[in-house]
Amino acid sequence: MSQTESPIKIKVETEYLEQQSDIEEQKFLFTYTITIINTGDQDVTLKDRHWIITDADGNKSEVKGPGVVGETPTIAPNTAYQYSSGTVLDTPIGFMEGAYGMTYNDGKKFSAPIPTFRLSVPGILQ
Repeated sequence: MSQTESPIKIKVETEYLEQQSDIEEQKFLFTYTITIINTGDQDVTLKDRHWIITDADGNKSEVKGPGVVGETPTIAPNTAYQYSSGTVLDTPIGFMEGAYGMTYNDGKKFSAPIPTFRLSVPGILQ
């Protein structure tokens, strides 16, 4: 991937799913909704993703693969693409970060960094 400056802005909203989590089994389920905004002047296509998920114990897992939620969306200038997904942590707090592999219509590749965001059970941090 080249180090071309990314025209992509990323917003993240997270939610803890208490009803689907099992505290006794140390399984904490979170959803996250990602909004990918193309601030550039040409179409971009999301080709792949790379996530690094870290729990409160420092355990890391990586997720790599094509597209997101089974799609490789093309995002026109000044528009956004939004999707929701989820993850299970073994601790009530964790962090996610990563990058999307993107291409312009001319085939030029670039990486759109996903800023680190926190997943946490409400009220766990005072």
